[in-house]
Amino acid sequence: MRQVHSFAAGQWIAPGAGARPIESAITGAVIAEAGNDTLDVQSMRGFARDVGGPAPRALTFHDRARMLKALALHLKEHRQTLYDLSFDTGATQADHFIDIDGGIGTILVYASKGRREMHDAQVYLDGPPEQLGRGGQFHGRHICSPLQGTALHINAFNFPVWGMLEKLAPTLLAGVPAIIKPATATSYVTEACMRMMIQSGLLPDGALQLISGGVGDLLDHMDCQDVVTFTGSASTGLHLRSHPNLLANAVRFTAEQDSLNASVLGPDAVSGTPEFDLFVKEVGREMTAKAGQKCTAIRRIMVPEAQLEAVIDAISARLAKVTIGDPREADIKMGALVSNTQKNDVLDKAAIIGSEADRVFGDPENFAMADSQGAFLPPMLFHCADPDSAKAVHDIEAFGPVSTVMPYRSLDHAAQMLNRGKGSLVASVITRDGDVAREITMASAAFHGRLYFNNRDSMAEATGHGAPMPHMVHGGPGRAGGGEELGGIRAVTHYMQRTAIQGSPDILSAIGGQWVPGATEETDHPHPFTRPFAELAIGDTIHTAARKVTLDDIETFAHFTGDTFYAHMDDDAARANPFFPGRVAHGYLLLSFAAGLFVQPDPGPVLANTGLDNLRFMKPVEPGDSIKVRLTVKAKTPRNDDYGEVRWHVTLSNQNDEAVAEYELLTMNA
Repeated sequence: MRQVHSFAAGQWIAPGAGARPIESAITGAVIAEAGNDTLDVQSMRGFARDVGGPAPRALTFHDRARMLKALALHLKEHRQTLYDLSFDTGATQADHFIDIDGGIGTILVYASKGRREMHDAQVYLDGPPEQLGRGGQFHGRHICSPLQGTALHINAFNFPVWGMLEKLAPTLLAGVPAIIKPATATSYVTEACMRMMIQSGLLPDGALQLISGGVGDLLDHMDCQDVVTFTGSASTGLHLRSHPNLLANAVRFTAEQDSLNASVLGPDAVSGTPEFDLFVKEVGREMTAKAGQKCTAIRRIMVPEAQLEAVIDAISARLAKVTIGDPREADIKMGALVSNTQKNDVLDKAAIIGSEADRVFGDPENFAMADSQGAFLPPMLFHCADPDSAKAVHDIEAFGPVSTVMPYRSLDHAAQMLNRGKGSLVASVITRDGDVAREITMASAAFHGRLYFNNRDSMAEATGHGAPMPHMVHGGPGRAGGGEELGGIRAVTHYMQRTAIQGSPDILSAIGGQWVPGATEETDHPHPFTRPFAELAIGDTIHTAARKVTLDDIETFAHFTGDTFYAHMDDDAARANPFFPGRVAHGYLLLSFAAGLFVQPDPGPVLANTGLDNLRFMKPVEPGDSIKVRLTVKAKTPRNDDYGEVRWHVTLSNQNDEAVAEYELLTMNA
């Protein structure tokens, strides 16, 4: 009997009063117990705030990203233990890759994005500064700072590792501590993963806690600095969302709920095409992966009327090859549902669907594991001949290996049926026709969190209908919960407060750690290209001498590069253009001259010019005009122990001090 502990205020606490038994999905035997009604959840919240919050907030985004990477590598090294435990959830080895490796991979993506897309700072700059005063001495910008409470993550049973880690990665990157509440049925896997993370010593004290069991009265005490996330059924989501204290204190709440996800076979994807075969493969995989216990699984299969029979035959043939049994055996392709309780629920829901549709494949009374005490079911495919008058197939989700095929008459009809799901996490369309993809998008995108298009061109790289990627938003409107998870750095800001700050350029520069035009410039130092990364400071500036631009310069550049655009070569044609007073210098000539004005040519700390951003040409430069450059250190980002990225603000001005061009230069400096 495995004792599934909680981890509260730095202590492991064994199950106690109110502990619940946990069965093996394979045998039906009780293998563990979890729960403790005497757990002091209020002290956990206080511990998270007082101990768990200050340390992560004191770190920069890059510090936290490095911590996440080390944590992911530690889990990767010890994942075999998680594999071994997860078999009793009914999952196969292939399912483990989705849950365990997928969770570790998500952490690594956030570790990478934290280093590449966020500043090495404690404040996230959300967009550029806005000049609010005419003279340039009053600006505003949006920043995001970590919430000073805790994130309570209430997770579902189907992904005991990924479900925790995909929420935990952006939470920790934001600098917010987390309390994890896994579903009891698979909590023993979550607890094992949690022990690995705690024992690694990589996380600050209090950054992570675990409730194995009920949350008690924790929701009664949360406030505006806390976040509650939920993954599970729509009914439970509604219950949590309606909690009086969460409503009264405007506690952030996001839900990712069950939804009737669908897949559409495009009218061009007829039998015999690669798209048709791809469609059958995707449907078969989504029906059987995790025994259909995926929030993104395909529940409704929409096909052109002319392809209906071919699709049913092809999917049935594919499902017939799926071996069902003990997931520890190498040749087994589909394991068990998580419990016999869940199995019975799926059978009840399948019976309701069966009142409107005919079962064309899969008999739960007659399949290889029908006599097992475990929670086994075969994949069951239904055919609904009249989806317009049907209700259950668009309303009822059997959270297991159950899906329904239905015909559509036109793309408009297919879109109408897609939208009858009242909001889903994902809909997929298998087509090579761009017009089909656009029509479905315009008609149905508002009802889905993700639209997945695939065909022969993309299928070798596509990740699959049911695979939420950490780079993209996971969530959906309506029935799917109306929430958002993942989506790259967007998810990190869900655990931060967006605040508009207003003040002088110096004030904004001090808060954001990034130079704002109009802020103080420090010019009393050697040329910045001669100084190593560590010695450069935000606001370090040089003002160059001026250089006159001649007609000969323009013509030489034009003939040397081949850029003989008329505005540079034909005075009359240039004057006829509303943007030019006559012949003007090439924009790229000005950039080249600017580099010649500010570059220090000797070997030194500048290792490479890696690009430029936000280039704008504001005023034409005529022959006889002069240009000069202001070069300022705008931001610094360490990349490793050997070098870091310097972002320079570059302004080119003419002899009248009018800005003619502006951009940001990127260099790597030792």
